Amino acid sequence: MAINLRPLADRVLVEPSEGEEVTTGGIFLPETAKEKPQQGTILAVGPGRTEDGKLIKMDVKVKDKVLYAKYAGTEIKIEGKKMLILKESDILAVVEG
Repeated sequence: MAINLRPLADRVLVEPSEGEEVTTGGIFLPETAKEKPQQGTILAVGPGRTEDGKLIKMDVKVKDKVLYAKYAGTEIKIEGKKMLILKESDILAVVEG
């Protein structure tokens, strides 16, 4: 999917991972009962933030899988898919391996 969106400053565009639809006990979860996902894949990255006139580059890159704060970011829809725009400081960790 080609994204025509370029985050500004220290923001990233993240595609959240889908939440579980069935519990381990086999109970179906409706959309309203699902836990909000806190993991996703970065689709686009801004240039970084400016401090004292110097550009500080981002620690994350496109295709990184990341964990982010539960209620972080702004949810948007692109081509019918839910996406999040997050500040780099809302990202808690990069999932490696």
